Amino acid sequence: MFHNANLLNLIDGIPHAVILVDKNLNVSRMNRRAEALTGRSNDEASGVQTDYILRSNLHPFSDYFRAVLQEKKMVAHEGNILDRNRKIIPVRFTISPLESHSADLLGVMVVIEDLSFVPYLQEKAAGLDGFEGVISLSPKMQEVNEQIPIFAGTDASVLIYGETGTGKGFVAEKIHQASKRSGYPFIKVNCGALPEQMLESELFGHAQGAFPGADHKRPGMFRLADRGTIFFTEIGDLPLSLQVKLLTVLDDGEFSALGGTKKVAMNARIIAATSMDLKAMIAEGQFREDLFYRLNVLRLHLPPLRERAEDIPLLIDHFVKSLSTGNLAPHFERKALRVLKDYSFPGNVRELRNIIEHAVTLSLGETVKYEHLPEYLTQGNEAERYASSWGANKGQERRTADGETKGSATKWNDVEKEMIIEALRKSRGKRSEAAKMLGWARSTLYRKLKHHGI
Repeated sequence: MFHNANLLNLIDGIPHAVILVDKNLNVSRMNRRAEALTGRSNDEASGVQTDYILRSNLHPFSDYFRAVLQEKKMVAHEGNILDRNRKIIPVRFTISPLESHSADLLGVMVVIEDLSFVPYLQEKAAGLDGFEGVISLSPKMQEVNEQIPIFAGTDASVLIYGETGTGKGFVAEKIHQASKRSGYPFIKVNCGALPEQMLESELFGHAQGAFPGADHKRPGMFRLADRGTIFFTEIGDLPLSLQVKLLTVLDDGEFSALGGTKKVAMNARIIAATSMDLKAMIAEGQFREDLFYRLNVLRLHLPPLRERAEDIPLLIDHFVKSLSTGNLAPHFERKALRVLKDYSFPGNVRELRNIIEHAVTLSLGETVKYEHLPEYLTQGNEAERYASSWGANKGQERRTADGETKGSATKWNDVEKEMIIEALRKSRGKRSEAAKMLGWARSTLYRKLKHHGI
């Protein structure tokens, strides 16, 4: 059903997720945007009840589809959907009846419009700069704000440097939202989260039977990101063998699925991020120099939170308001604020947000007091002592190849190792809890455990 070539080309050209549903309320066809949104390929979704493919607060969809089929009239409903990354996205569903040339009812077409960009687009139309989300008074971050719209105006590759938790993914998404590709997918690739073969399959897709368990062909992230942006969250973790393949794709502008022979044109903007010193990795043979120069066309450096201390009160206020459920947001008592202002935040903005969420939750919506802060901030543990000593020594600085600053009196690697050990001790070896204490993702903690030989 729905095999008309013109119709299929038409829905692939629509800059929204589109799903064709037959009269039995099963998925018949999805465009690339819908594949990217749901994380399911056409082969996997075809013939499956739509309610099992679209995870939404409008469940069950069958009620809406039957009404459209009976009335033969288009309807539109706003709701939300859980995307492939388990993120809740506000959307508008437009459901229209589909008829043949002879007026026979074939099924319905569902168009899913992402509404998360609407506030940004309204600001842009009103002549506002559209980047108020990058909250900062820091001159260094103001430079970043000024560069975002410039970088959004080109398709050149971008390499974003910054320590873990500084907001590299946030800035990458801002660049995408401000670009001409904003109506198409923004696909994130975590280079350190999957084994090498699985990561290759995730990137380029695989043909049916390409390896044991490959029962269906699957589109990779390059195909799902068609006309959009693909973001490598920690490019330094990409295995050398895949660095070669990525370089080939960037040079040739095409790729083939794992186990496949057909070449597919690549039309996605590349943004990569790293917290590592890639030039040092090149010298050690861990990163390809030619790939580095291919990615490092445009460059952004995000300063750590300890270098933009003037932003801490702004960020606290922002996170308190966003995390509060009532009409009145709690305020911080002076002692609690002093602890936060004196802390060096090794986990940067992400760690600050975790701390605020912890404190606001324990405060029950009232005044946030000193005792509501996480224990590692109030009990003078080793992690804070080492982090603070690093901040105290930042008067004597040297600049690394990535443009970051480090105290010459204290080696950051040693500080970081001690912080990790202390967090593991406090969490009794539970890595998930230790990662949360440090304001890191679990994959980041695993990578750093390997780096430090812990």
